[in-house]
Amino acid sequence: MKEFEKSISFDGRDIRLKVGLLAPQAGGTVLIESEDTAVLVTATRAAGREGIDFLPLLVDYEERLYAAGRIPGGFLRREGRPPERATLTSRLIDRPLRPLFPSWLRDDIQVVATTMSMDDRVPPDVLAVTGASIAVLLAKLPFNGPMAAVRVGLVGDDFVINPTFSEIESGDLDLVVAGTPEGVIMVEAGANQLPEQDIIEAIDFGYEAVRDLIQAQLDLLKELGIEQVKEAPPEVDLTLENFIKERVTQPVKEVLGRFEKDKPVRDAALDEIKATVVAAIAELPDEDPVKLASAKAPKALSNTFKEVTKTLMRRQVIEDSIRVDGRKLDEVRPISCRVGVLPPRVHGSGLFNRGLTQVLSVVTLGTPGDAQEMDDLHPDEKKRYLHHYNFPPYSVGETRPMRTPGRREVGHGALAERALIPVLPKKEDFPYVLRVVSEVLSSNGSTSMGSVSGSTLALMDAGVPITKPVSGAAMGLIKEGDEIRILTDIQGIEDFLGDMDFKVAGTDTGITALQLDMKLNGLPLAIIAQAINEAKPARLHILSKMLEAINQPRTEMSLFAPRLLTIKIDPEMIGMIIGPGGKTIKGITEETGAKIDIEDTGVVTISSIDGESAKKARSIIQGMTRKLNQGDVYIGKVTRVIPIGAFVEFLPGKEGMIHISQLADYRVGKVEDEVNLGDEVIVKVREIDNRGRVNLTRLGIHPDEAAAAREAAAVV
Repeated sequence: MKEFEKSISFDGRDIRLKVGLLAPQAGGTVLIESEDTAVLVTATRAAGREGIDFLPLLVDYEERLYAAGRIPGGFLRREGRPPERATLTSRLIDRPLRPLFPSWLRDDIQVVATTMSMDDRVPPDVLAVTGASIAVLLAKLPFNGPMAAVRVGLVGDDFVINPTFSEIESGDLDLVVAGTPEGVIMVEAGANQLPEQDIIEAIDFGYEAVRDLIQAQLDLLKELGIEQVKEAPPEVDLTLENFIKERVTQPVKEVLGRFEKDKPVRDAALDEIKATVVAAIAELPDEDPVKLASAKAPKALSNTFKEVTKTLMRRQVIEDSIRVDGRKLDEVRPISCRVGVLPPRVHGSGLFNRGLTQVLSVVTLGTPGDAQEMDDLHPDEKKRYLHHYNFPPYSVGETRPMRTPGRREVGHGALAERALIPVLPKKEDFPYVLRVVSEVLSSNGSTSMGSVSGSTLALMDAGVPITKPVSGAAMGLIKEGDEIRILTDIQGIEDFLGDMDFKVAGTDTGITALQLDMKLNGLPLAIIAQAINEAKPARLHILSKMLEAINQPRTEMSLFAPRLLTIKIDPEMIGMIIGPGGKTIKGITEETGAKIDIEDTGVVTISSIDGESAKKARSIIQGMTRKLNQGDVYIGKVTRVIPIGAFVEFLPGKEGMIHISQLADYRVGKVEDEVNLGDEVIVKVREIDNRGRVNLTRLGIHPDEAAAAREAAAVV
């Protein structure tokens, strides 16, 4: 393909598209740029593998630190495992892209987005999402696009398209909306307790810009002379499918019509129906077409059974407005909450149950040194709040190898993290680093929102002074033709067989996080707005149940949580506290047992399980960094005696020398005649020389000054 460039201008900012320049062997390639941020996105197709019965789409987002003029850390000095934000960006690209491929497609498809240059104004993630759509179209893949994404920020009272990093940080909204010509297909948002109507208006505002980007893609294809590919689905032999449907349709309808609330009982009944079909096929002659087709397509039974169950479940919702467990469309499953379920060795715990979904969240309070160092392209260098999500196989009654967290676990943890950040206390008021781990102990839908609610309980149990409690609910959708039903608090089968998973988290004041994914090609804003508004009473109901367990943060922390003391020193004195090779700060730590963290700004945080140890360390540091003035009077202790004088520690960690001539107002023949090791003495600062050494005296001290020094020492 020859080189071609196109510029799209909207909202005062340009997006530049360059095709035919890079990666000529990829199926489709685009370099998408805005300001000095440039992302290379490629899409490549390979022949399908034998036995694959799903779309093997692989989406990877790669960060290169050269994009920001940096060299990676670590021993190898090269990029290794993708950082968490890169994983989240891969998911951000995948979520609006995947539903737009035909359900019958089985070829291997890989989309790779690589950030090759980045400035501190333009985040690359939304460029990568739009670039993925362009690359797929240029690769001439069957695709129900175009698709595009933009970010919406709130600066003051105005919405802004694709805000800068600083505008996102200072604003009250960070919303990404992706859409197709049919409507909105994906939303990801964090908000500072914004009202529902503000969120709806922001989505509408963003979708208008998305439509401009979609039209630009259509114009690009026209200018390049490329037509969108419309491949016909492969022909399917319906002999086996009809055989299965005849035997399972009525039994499945009867099982679903029982409105069984117990998921294991319902699953067992459905499994029994499948077993009867397996037995029926086994009894057929070997030359029977059904048996031959079954041997060639071993997964046909599961796929057809899913299709039948999906059709009947959806019909029941559309025609009768009753769900598989008998609930009304807007009904929340039974809720129970507990706090303090683990011993106080953990700093806080909360157990949240919604139906068969159960999440145990555990809080750990750490010191500033426990903050996570971020080695990626994002301007933020440290994370003070960490939320981790674990989904073990036993939570769904399965067995499988336990591996490192996958994309799903990272994504759900990030969503819960985003939902809770707006209500966390400011660092200045609560300097702890916070880690919350949400253990999914049982899953039947909406575990991420269960993590939000359980973590709120755990934070309050740990004594973290959050400004408001946060709860969350997942909304679903069934769409058949023009008939639409919105479901509140969806369970596993409704997520699996439904059209939408819309997670909404917030306080009683407003929304803090959103995540919308769907299996349709897009939805009108009116339906999305309806789902957002219907989520509010569900959230408030869940919140009321949570507050029955604990209605405000505890005033006392666990005895095993560290006690933090914070002081501010002159940044120029940081080196003195650390000492050569860290000798001084190590000595303070060994003497007191306290942990000391020092920031470049001069903020010193001292932590210890024992509050007295922290106070002792604080006293030493305050003494070392206190500005001394000539004439100040202190009470001190003799630490060393030498022939020409005595050394006195008059402040913690601060020593000065009394020359033998300054011990008394008469001639002293021997230092030991006046003072000895361990004696308490009243001293005055006589001089501080140009090397910072302090010379003391016992002469010229007024009785009132001595009394004040004793009183000050008693307070310390």
